[in-house]
Amino acid sequence: MLNVTDIQNILPHRYPFLLVDRITEVEPLKKAIGVKNVTINEQFFQGHFPGKPVMPGVLIVEAMAQVGALALLAAEENSGKIVLLASVDYARFHRPVIPGDQLILEAEIIKLRGTIGKLQTKAFVAGKKVAEAEMVFALTANE
Repeated sequence: MLNVTDIQNILPHRYPFLLVDRITEVEPLKKAIGVKNVTINEQFFQGHFPGKPVMPGVLIVEAMAQVGALALLAAEENSGKIVLLASVDYARFHRPVIPGDQLILEAEIIKLRGTIGKLQTKAFVAGKKVAEAEMVFALTANE
């Protein structure tokens, strides 16, 4: 299990854009499972939407991508690199995510050829799928 300090030692993301609080499972270059605790204190809830807070879908996609990036960057040979999102395919949102929800984020690397690869990602709240997407990424030096 990785806590937020461990995550920050692997991912370059920082507040307010680090969207993963804990990693419960990681197999470098294969898969990772993470947790995002969604609270009313998130900045985006101020405007999305006043009186009916809903986590923006694009941020759910970003949270899933960060878990996938962690699976890549946890491999020793990728330490210090950056994962860039190249495309998002087949994104589906099944139900809203609201304050108090705990997102369970799953990312599996389904293809990796050199510095380009593909992730299959899913997000769950209380065992129910709230989102899913396939993502293409590029691994690059942090320069």
